[in-house]
Amino acid sequence: MKNLLVAGILMSGIAFGQVKKDTLEKEYKLEVAPYKAEKKEKPLPLSKKGQMFVFFGWNRGAFSNSDIHFSGNGYDFQLNNVSARDKPTKFGIVYFDPSWFTVTQYNFRLGYFIKDDLALVLGIDHMKYVMKQNQTVDFSGHISDPKYAAMVQNGQVDLSDSQFLTFEHTDGLNYENLGLEKYKNLVHKKNIDLVWSYGAGIGVMFPKSNIKLFGNERSDRFHVAGMGADLRSSLNMVFWKNWMLRAEVKAGYINMWDIKTTLNNKPDKARQDFVFGQVLAGIGYTFNTKKYN
Repeated sequence: MKNLLVAGILMSGIAFGQVKKDTLEKEYKLEVAPYKAEKKEKPLPLSKKGQMFVFFGWNRGAFSNSDIHFSGNGYDFQLNNVSARDKPTKFGIVYFDPSWFTVTQYNFRLGYFIKDDLALVLGIDHMKYVMKQNQTVDFSGHISDPKYAAMVQNGQVDLSDSQFLTFEHTDGLNYENLGLEKYKNLVHKKNIDLVWSYGAGIGVMFPKSNIKLFGNERSDRFHVAGMGADLRSSLNMVFWKNWMLRAEVKAGYINMWDIKTTLNNKPDKARQDFVFGQVLAGIGYTFNTKKYN
């Protein structure tokens, strides 16, 4: 009996020791098991913080009529309800040759997503503004030079012969702007996404105005002339994950209070404000600044 008791104690000790050993080994294996990082899927385009895009395209513009006020040595007058148009370049190789890209009415965008679906966008809108030459407009004010004062008849002046004034922002009506844009994915397929955006921007007007007033030498230089603001909306088709086709509409307000009208830093200047509309289209590329598996 005593021998049986001793044998039982020995057997239970061995069994308990084996269970304890197995338990410790399992706990140890759990502790030293290698850590596997959670797999990060590449996000939808134009949707996540840290994404960027670049874009280049071309535009057509339209402008409301505006009152243009001129002041300088010997004159201070206003032309009322002046109409203008844009000046698109005839389609050809000029649209694709980098050495000639400033000749066209172009747009550039650089966007960075500061939050999910919200991008800060730096833009350059190179529009062209040309006063319609064949028009007669209302005149108010005075001109001391009898030659040009005589061109005013019954409170109006005929601009059609170009002797009184030619007035353009064709190199161009440059709107350098910073905007915020909200993005929403509408369609998500294997190789195609359709993304809608809307937003607003504000910026400075940096035109190169081509102006010839009263037969003076033409003013033709870049100058910060005022400010602009806009509302915009776009449709973006992203294909092959990174390439982007973009179509955008924009409406805004421009106020330029310091337009240079003569050379040699004379005090002569003009001011005007107007509403503009713009449609544009082009191609871009979107990419991530963060790595995804």
